[in-house]
Amino acid sequence: MAATRTTRVGPSGPAADPLDLDALIDDRNVGIIVCCGSGGVGKTTTSAALALRAAERGRRVVVLTIDPARRLAQAMGIEALDNTPRPVTDVDATAGGSLDAMMLDMKRTFDEVVEAQATPEKAKAILENPFYITLSSSFAGTQEYMAMEKLGQIRADAQRDGTYDLIVVDTPPSRSALDFLDAPERLSRFLDGRFIKLMLAPAKGPARLLSAGFGLVTNALTRILGAQVLRDLQTFVTAIDTVFGGFRQRAARTHALLQADGTAFIVVASPEPDALREAAYFVERLSEDRMPLAGLVINRSSPVPEGELSADEAMAAADRLRAHDSSSLTAGLLRLHADQTRLVERERALRKRFARAHPQVATTLVPALPTDVHDLDGLRRIGELLSLSDRD
Repeated sequence: MAATRTTRVGPSGPAADPLDLDALIDDRNVGIIVCCGSGGVGKTTTSAALALRAAERGRRVVVLTIDPARRLAQAMGIEALDNTPRPVTDVDATAGGSLDAMMLDMKRTFDEVVEAQATPEKAKAILENPFYITLSSSFAGTQEYMAMEKLGQIRADAQRDGTYDLIVVDTPPSRSALDFLDAPERLSRFLDGRFIKLMLAPAKGPARLLSAGFGLVTNALTRILGAQVLRDLQTFVTAIDTVFGGFRQRAARTHALLQADGTAFIVVASPEPDALREAAYFVERLSEDRMPLAGLVINRSSPVPEGELSADEAMAAADRLRAHDSSSLTAGLLRLHADQTRLVERERALRKRFARAHPQVATTLVPALPTDVHDLDGLRRIGELLSLSDRD
């Protein structure tokens, strides 16, 4: 089978073909699919639907979600997802595929890194340190970094054990889609930083000349924070220096994995100005980082009303009917038709604006469904809709 074309996005180029997601998930050269976009655009549903469709087309898939609402577990019939992959039952395995699902446990993933890098005694001291507990639970960027850390772990285990041939990643629901790429670098800079370490544990040699100044700082911190808090912080920084000295290198390795030809990014958006603006920013950032973009999925697209009546014609007819009968049901239906037609026209204009700015980005539309997705049949329906390429 020919390899699926992914775009190294640039500022110009020929118009893209419609996004063919079936070709993407059937391509055995593609081992990682990353679904990204701003919050609330349907990344989790898209990730789960793609993973299920890939499994039922013969791939051995694991989907990693970072969804705090845990809707994925409900849709896949699993009572609870955690940091361990769980098999999804009722998947059609006729083609030889399988599907596991898991949800990132940010703190547990951080703990696993500590336990893998430190002796049992040092690991225990770190895990019980109050500053570590805060960092691993709520520090800005920790969730995004640990998503990348877990992705690297799964990929390494799959290559070693032959468990999965496709990993689908649902990125964190960040305020901005760009946080997924930026936050790991921010966290690694903090953990590899030298200033706080120098302040709390002055270096030997020439830096000893600064000891008096650092002593004043330490005394001031002791008065403000208390001796125990300062000792906890000093212990934490020393432990971090020993255990996590290579955080930046680890982030760089995962960054390189995301740039590899076996990875494909799918940007997910809704047909709204803010979501498409975020999608445009993300496309441009992928271009800057030379990451392979498969295309854009626009979720919850409004269905086109039946018939050829324009919005203006429908409103004019409704006004005429209302002039004779203020309670006319037909007039109300005509107004609904006009509103829906104008909504479709607005969304089409937004898509065309995006396409003019990014003509090389393949696109597919997923129409809005009348009900929420809450089971495998719903995910199958989304998968079918994803496979119907359209860039109107």
